[in-house]
Amino acid sequence: MHTEMRTIKNILLVEDDQNDVELTLAALAEHHLANTVFVVHDGAEALDYLYHRGKFIARASGNPVVVLLDNKMPKVNGLEVLKIIKADEQLKMIPVVVLTSSREAPDLIEFYRHGVNAYVVKPVDFAEFMKAVQQLGIFWAAVNEPPPELGREAAPIQGGEAIASGNKKGNHEISTPHPASGR
Repeated sequence: MHTEMRTIKNILLVEDDQNDVELTLAALAEHHLANTVFVVHDGAEALDYLYHRGKFIARASGNPVVVLLDNKMPKVNGLEVLKIIKADEQLKMIPVVVLTSSREAPDLIEFYRHGVNAYVVKPVDFAEFMKAVQQLGIFWAAVNEPPPELGREAAPIQGGEAIASGNKKGNHEISTPHPASGR
């Protein structure tokens, strides 16, 4: 007898640009691609989230099904976050997709050298950006089957930002200010 286990497929979005956060959330929500998207605004917050530290100490156990990671961020950049994730036995199986504006070959090489699962250059055009994020979401949150221990977070979390994918564009309220930009 085969019993199908329904996996909650949560995404961790690590992005310091509020406009890119809103666009990414809208693209994912449009196709109901994640039960919850957790948003953090820099690499230090991403690591706190993954390691259950600081304001994320009480978050539900489990890891996101994928990390969408910007590269150029304050505090800890995307490459350093990737290196830490891929060096940790408890985290290294989490797929990491870099979603960045950098087309520089050295960046691309370094990310792949350290185990990134995909490197996507953010399109400048709004429609292209939405399409790129939707395609990422379709693959990582709908098509790809994560290892059994990934993707089983419960939402909402205490002290963090959980954005349900059912929210309509414009209804997202990101309450945590970004320390470097004063947002």
